[in-house]
Amino acid sequence: MPASILIVDDERGIRESLAALLREEGYSVEALASGEECLKTLSDRSFDLVLLDVWLPKIDGLETLEKISELDTPPMVVMVSGHANIETAVRATKLGAFDFLEKPLSLDKTVLVVKNALDYLRLESENRRLRAELEQRFQILGSSVPMKALRQQIALTAPTNGRVLIYGESGTGKELVARALHAQSPRASQPFVELNCAAIPEELIESELFGHRKGSFTGASEDKLGKFQKADSGTLFLDEVGDMSLKTQSKVLRALEEQRVEPLGSNQTVRVDVRVIAATNKKLDEEIARNAFREDLFYRLNVIPFTVPALRERTEDIPILAAHFLNEFCRSYGKKPKELSAAAMEVLLQYPWPGNVRELKNLIERLVIMCPATRIEPHHLPPEVFRGVPSSPQKPYGSLHEARSAYEREFVLRKLEENRWNMTRAAAALGLERSHLYRKMKSLGITGVQPERAAR
Repeated sequence: MPASILIVDDERGIRESLAALLREEGYSVEALASGEECLKTLSDRSFDLVLLDVWLPKIDGLETLEKISELDTPPMVVMVSGHANIETAVRATKLGAFDFLEKPLSLDKTVLVVKNALDYLRLESENRRLRAELEQRFQILGSSVPMKALRQQIALTAPTNGRVLIYGESGTGKELVARALHAQSPRASQPFVELNCAAIPEELIESELFGHRKGSFTGASEDKLGKFQKADSGTLFLDEVGDMSLKTQSKVLRALEEQRVEPLGSNQTVRVDVRVIAATNKKLDEEIARNAFREDLFYRLNVIPFTVPALRERTEDIPILAAHFLNEFCRSYGKKPKELSAAAMEVLLQYPWPGNVRELKNLIERLVIMCPATRIEPHHLPPEVFRGVPSSPQKPYGSLHEARSAYEREFVLRKLEENRWNMTRAAAALGLERSHLYRKMKSLGITGVQPERAAR
């Protein structure tokens, strides 16, 4: 679809010549004679670009531009004038004009300015789309009390420069919290730089953090900026900070205290403005007690402590997360939408999730890729999920019949899980006919796949 351009000029000859030129370039063009007509048209329809004359009867171009800038989605505006001066150009730029064209118009320059304005508009639109995708990708999901409290804590802390130390098991989403803090901070437009302290060898981590000068060590063939400098004016996320060596901790402490870093091989310090967010899956008080972590660095980092709960502590969020990951992976792999059955979800709710949200995400991705059905049933789930399902707790029964039914139900469930809910194999393991197994499950209140679905 061609870009749409609105020409606003009180000189008929200019309107007609500009419209003819831009139509030849492949644009959709409309021409008007006044600012009033322009504003009325923009209130009804949207345009990509407005070529707006400064000198117009009644409402002049600058006043029209000011009202255009107040629209929810204003178009790009290029001002046109035969009596331009620096003061007018500066005011137009402050009001949001992209560029300024002088009369008499150069056709080549007009075409170039229009192209540049529309390219800029396209890039802005693409950036907004990418930012929206990133926000969706890194959003913190969950309606449980711990997650609501965590989002509230992020909202309170993000606008500040206070250092944050995020605690949580591996896979709980500590990086998501760090990114949310950055995205909601005044530094959001600046870099977010991360370093996994556990993944970098000891001999390289100082170079990664502080940079180095060419020739400072074997293999240093050129100058390199460190993470601190790359994150200047933005946020530096130190993941698994508890795995950092004492030597490196000492240098990080100095960088935090002085807001300066010294690249390896240099005798000059470089000033940096960095907000540091750190994360760990370790208990740092225990690391301090065994002299594996500096106490003074801990107090520097632990200004605002956050704790990300394990997934087993917020099981009510599992259906929300599972549905989100299903939609995400079905869309990215071009698959038909899938859903989890109530029986399959019950299995996921009982599993303890030692790998937390990361493990759930990986499982859902595997199911989207490997499961041909659009409805995911318990027999589609991997065996390890069933191994995590606890047995029913012992409880006093009112009669022999209740005790026998409870044992029978647990035994049938165990055989179903051992056979991944394959009805034929489970029935054989129980010594039952397949149809008898369905009746037995119904009598015991076991929710499973329907006979016709299992037969597919």
